[in-house]
Amino acid sequence: MARNILTLAVASALAVASGAAGAATKSTTFGVSAVVNPNCLVAAQDLAFGGYDGTAAKTGTADITVRCSNLTTYAVSLSTGGGTFAQRLLSGSGSNKLQYNLFTSVAATTIWGDGTNSTGTVPGTGAGMAAASTQTHTVFGQLPDNAFNQGAPTGTYNDSITVTVTY
Repeated sequence: MARNILTLAVASALAVASGAAGAATKSTTFGVSAVVNPNCLVAAQDLAFGGYDGTAAKTGTADITVRCSNLTTYAVSLSTGGGTFAQRLLSGSGSNKLQYNLFTSVAATTIWGDGTNSTGTVPGTGAGMAAASTQTHTVFGQLPDNAFNQGAPTGTYNDSITVTVTY
């Protein structure tokens, strides 16, 4: 009989212990968040007018590619380079120069600049940062056939333009 009581006591203790281990739980939650910050990437091709012989104006184009966060508005501006917005200058050896300018369209009615001095910028709205969302803006360049350029000595002439995307 003592043995039965002991077995009964051990069985009762095991039942209580196993019930106590899984009987109570507590839980809570935690938040998860992220912030998508506006961002833009920009790249530009070189613009080459090719050979100029002093008998005809030259034109050329270059593409500026922009990727911005979805729905981020932006404006693309260009620097003056080696001249002014009214007349950009390509530099050759010594003090030799060639006049040229950059425009927002093939019609060449608006000089592409920074929005000052009657220049324009090119606006856009981002479609996302994926490569497939890249937007292309074409720069239209003109090298006029004028007395200034016709008097330029032979050689290579260069300029450097800074592209700025403001968003």
